Amino acid sequence: MAAPSCKLLVQRIKAGLPSFIQVRWSRYNPQFLDPVPDKEKYKLPIEELSKEDREEWELKAVKPIKACPPGLCSSVFSDPAISKFTNMMMKDGEKILARQIMNKTLEKIKRIQLEKYYKASPEERENIECNPYVILHQAVEQCTPIIGLTSILKGGKSYQVPVPLTDQKRRFMAMKWIITEGREKKARRTFMYDRLADILLEAYRGEGNIIKRKHDLHKMAEANRAFAHFRWW
Repeated sequence: MAAPSCKLLVQRIKAGLPSFIQVRWSRYNPQFLDPVPDKEKYKLPIEELSKEDREEWELKAVKPIKACPPGLCSSVFSDPAISKFTNMMMKDGEKILARQIMNKTLEKIKRIQLEKYYKASPEERENIECNPYVILHQAVEQCTPIIGLTSILKGGKSYQVPVPLTDQKRRFMAMKWIITEGREKKARRTFMYDRLADILLEAYRGEGNIIKRKHDLHKMAEANRAFAHFRWW
């Protein structure tokens, strides 16, 4: 069975064609359209849509649509950042456990902030944020680095070269640092959601080890700025 495939591979190489044939990994034909989970788009009249959206909306009546993936939800409580954070926190496929930890973390943040809110004076209450979703988003934004380091081999020597990070990589690093800090051995005596709540509140205030780690990365990138030109070599 392997002989015909090897013969075909040799023929493709002799003909100057690539040795590997591109395979379509999706089960759907390219004619299938992506699903739209946003309910607000369905409420808008067709006259208020742009020309591109109107053409796409008309195609949905005649073209097949892909099945909605399990991670996509049309609920108003759905948050892509919360979903991403939960997936990164999950271990061994325990999605239910990861969701419980995430919900308890948000509940813990809400309780801490409400307790602080009721003890504060009327003037101080205006500056106290009690929405745990807003706190988590701002905490991740505070921990997000702007520039990172990559190892480049040049002349038999490895250099730590500063490189700009994409938005996806920046968010990944910030969430990974928060989760790793919550799993430290020194915090084994406390619950995971208690530790995550404290870390997120510290990051929200611009304090804690995660903020220090981000500043250290920026300082190291600044110290290695002389090797920045190796990125294009």
